[in-house]
Amino acid sequence: MEYNHIDIEKKWQDNWRKNKTYKATENPDKPKYYVLDMFPYPSGAGLHVGHPLGYIASDIYARYKRLKGYNVLHPMGYDSFGLPAEQYAIQTGQHPAITTETNIKRYRQQLDQMGFAFDWDREVRTSDPSYYKWTQWIFKQLFNSWYNNDTNKAEDISTLIAIFEKNGNATVNACQDECEPFTAEDWKGFSEEKQQTILLNYRLTYLSDTWVNWCEALGTVLANDEIKDGLSERGGHPVEQKKMRQWSMRITAYAERLLTDLDELDWTDAIKDIQRNWIGKSVGASVNFKVDGFDDTFEVFTTRPDTIFGVSFMTLAPEHELVNKITTAAQQQTIADYQKQAAAKSERDRQSDVKNITGAFTGAYAIHPFTGKQIPIWIGDYVLASYGTGAVMAVPCGDQRDYDFAKHFDIPIINIFKEVDISEEACTDKNAVITNSDFLNDLPGKKATKLAIYEIEKQGFGKGQTNYRLRNAVFSRQRYWGEPFPVYYKNDIPYMLDDDQFPELPPVDKYLPTEDGEPPLARAKKEDWNVDCPGERMEYNTMPGWAGSSWYFLRYLDANNPNELAAKDKVDYWQNVDLYIGGAEHATGHLLYARFWTKFLHDKGIVPYKEPFKKMINQGMILGRSSFVYKVPKHSSHTSLDDGTPDEPLLKNNTDIFISKAHFDVICKYNKLSNKQRFDEKHSSLVEKYQQIESQVLNIQTETIKKAKEKQPEATGIIEYNLNRTLGLHVDISLVDNDVLDIEAFKASREEYANAKFIREDGKYICGSDVEKMSKSKFNVQTPDELVEKYGADTLRMYEMFLGPLEQYKPWDTKGISGVNSFLRKLWRLFHNSNNELQVSNEPADKKALKTIHATIKKIQEDLDRYSFNTVVSGLMICVNELTTLKCNNREVLEPLVVLLSPYAPHIAEELWAKLGHETSVTDAAFPTFNPALLVEDEFSYPVSFNGKMRFKLELPATLSKDEIEQEVMALEQTKNYLGDSTPKKIIIVPKKIINIVH
Repeated sequence: MEYNHIDIEKKWQDNWRKNKTYKATENPDKPKYYVLDMFPYPSGAGLHVGHPLGYIASDIYARYKRLKGYNVLHPMGYDSFGLPAEQYAIQTGQHPAITTETNIKRYRQQLDQMGFAFDWDREVRTSDPSYYKWTQWIFKQLFNSWYNNDTNKAEDISTLIAIFEKNGNATVNACQDECEPFTAEDWKGFSEEKQQTILLNYRLTYLSDTWVNWCEALGTVLANDEIKDGLSERGGHPVEQKKMRQWSMRITAYAERLLTDLDELDWTDAIKDIQRNWIGKSVGASVNFKVDGFDDTFEVFTTRPDTIFGVSFMTLAPEHELVNKITTAAQQQTIADYQKQAAAKSERDRQSDVKNITGAFTGAYAIHPFTGKQIPIWIGDYVLASYGTGAVMAVPCGDQRDYDFAKHFDIPIINIFKEVDISEEACTDKNAVITNSDFLNDLPGKKATKLAIYEIEKQGFGKGQTNYRLRNAVFSRQRYWGEPFPVYYKNDIPYMLDDDQFPELPPVDKYLPTEDGEPPLARAKKEDWNVDCPGERMEYNTMPGWAGSSWYFLRYLDANNPNELAAKDKVDYWQNVDLYIGGAEHATGHLLYARFWTKFLHDKGIVPYKEPFKKMINQGMILGRSSFVYKVPKHSSHTSLDDGTPDEPLLKNNTDIFISKAHFDVICKYNKLSNKQRFDEKHSSLVEKYQQIESQVLNIQTETIKKAKEKQPEATGIIEYNLNRTLGLHVDISLVDNDVLDIEAFKASREEYANAKFIREDGKYICGSDVEKMSKSKFNVQTPDELVEKYGADTLRMYEMFLGPLEQYKPWDTKGISGVNSFLRKLWRLFHNSNNELQVSNEPADKKALKTIHATIKKIQEDLDRYSFNTVVSGLMICVNELTTLKCNNREVLEPLVVLLSPYAPHIAEELWAKLGHETSVTDAAFPTFNPALLVEDEFSYPVSFNGKMRFKLELPATLSKDEIEQEVMALEQTKNYLGDSTPKKIIIVPKKIINIVH
């Protein structure tokens, strides 16, 4: 009996579980290494083969660092709040916690069967009250903090109140919302409600009226990444812009630190650039424009104050607070229609849709602050009320989007660039010389910018300013299945519950918003909560999905501590994450928020580091190989009788026709031919093939009509198949083997196709294929379960790494997995005889075998140190092949081979390690040290050439000098045979390279 992966893998998984092999404890005698995966949301579908890719890589590296003498922390948990569970609860009435628990059990079973070295004693779940009480605790710390720009850190709100009591707010330099100035006497005279309202302008988490993406059908606010093409990604429901009172996080306070600290991180430049662009630092000026005929002004921020004399029009966001006030009566309907149109788009769609130019004129005018001239005020949906000031000054000659807008609406374009032609496009050269601009004339852009800012500040209608594209993060969701806020309301003012009061989700009768449009938690009565509410009501919103994932890496350090977020000694020992593996799609969400919260916790003295993740690797996606069948559409038709009698019964049938991939290709090529080309001799072969397919379809059509008439003799009309509109339909890959469709299984799986006809190739129905993202909707999901059962987890682990570099996108193809399985079987045979008995020699190994294993040790260490996971697999394969050829079964070689293999194939490695007589786990072994002396070549095989043509090879000691090499080669009979009677004219010798005799 050979290598039995089923028994071996079950045995060692049970052993690891029983002995807590991967349990991590703080050990000051060892250096620490913290390896982390982005933890999963447990969906009902479970894992497909693409999900474990990053987990396998992190597991390999965690095992490797343990072998290298590190104390390794490698935990796992679940991001278990989420909209899918809530939607299922709405549909079925089942509590989301039940669905989530079921899904987690499925995930855990799949993760365990892969043999991951997770410390499950540290498991966290964001939906567990014992976990989210600390998310609530962090929220309270943010609420009770403000950002002091003078000290460049978050400070306790009590220090701000002390300043107010002593000096008012005139000297306060904070990251804040607009706030009316007040004195110390004013502050002391304010009511409690007034004081609390003022403090909301300074707190790091605060309530405000915010433009959000509102989805009526889902009854909740959605993040930008939950929307696609103006519809919710979940369910495809319409999303509109709506102003709502929401909790927000003042992440903008940390914008500069988030930007500059990127330089310290060992992340890819691509991810850093995504974050830099998202933060979007820009230096310019804030300028106030008056509205003609009104007392109102509006503010714009521009990075090009040097172009202020080129302003041709102003654009406000459709939601800007001034729009309805300043719009003239003649333009009111146009503006109202446009506002409605804009509200139906998501922010992302509005910013990205540069092709469709839309806008509307308000009829109002602004006054140019320098020239006093009137400037028309438009609205356009590319301007967002929630970004910046919600207004821009449009300079068409210097901005292409403004240029296109002006051209589209026939707005005059002022040229302020000297000797620059703007007849075709805008000038985007920031150093172009300025003209037609009064005091800025003849200055290059940079100098003009400085002077413009000076004059703007001097004349008092603006100031120089640094802005960031980054916006404060909306922190409310109108859902049930999320962290409840530790907030109650008194006189509509939010207050925090006491430190021993952490609310849990109360029971509700439905998981839908109330009839009044309140969030689901409004259905709970005060007595349903587990805390005492001192005010009129609790907060009805819940926190967003990113709340719990912004700090989970910290809870792993002390996951079961009921009294602290994490004990200081554990935080100080484990510090931040050394290696983080996850998807690049989280660059502007999770990664940004996690960095923000870490910096805040650092300011508060809770963690000693500023960044959560030192090194990060973004794994690529494993793509699915989709299969397609090609259906010929059909329709029934008949004509009403002219005499007014009722229509005859329509001829019905349920026979579908499917053509093979090759036939589909013929049709596609035929359809590209013009009528003239179809009669051209050079296309005759293609036309003939098309006609053959057409004839087969016609035969099926005739037979179908005949059978339909037998069932419906009174029916009229004809059944037609439209060959030229054949469609490719996804088919479940489980019904396809090597592109051949199991026709009977397909017909059995889809009732509507039970009587379908198939036009085949050589008796088989050949499917089409494509490489796409794995998805249930594409029927191309490959689960790991069946592969683990058939080949084993060790095979699957090695195969996923063997597919290619971790960072690259890779198509999934099971054709190569049997080769990896064969490698493990060959490895097994190195240790066993033909009777499957262990046969390992304690005799010293020969030099060739030692050279092979030590070259492998060197290569694998170098590969893993540079995170080249795929090349390790090929290195192990080469090693095993060479040892097999050498018939090596020496313990001196095989023991280090097992250790090298163990990070990739831990089950078989444990089995072999135990068979070699070890009583402890292979994970407790030390990574082998390679001996450089064994890699030194003792001999060199010289190619011996005569007049440049290689004739034979000569093995000589590698230490010989040129003269000694010449003596050896000239003494050979082979040399004399090739020379004959001639005498060498020259003998060229390059030690350890070539010998060439010229004669």
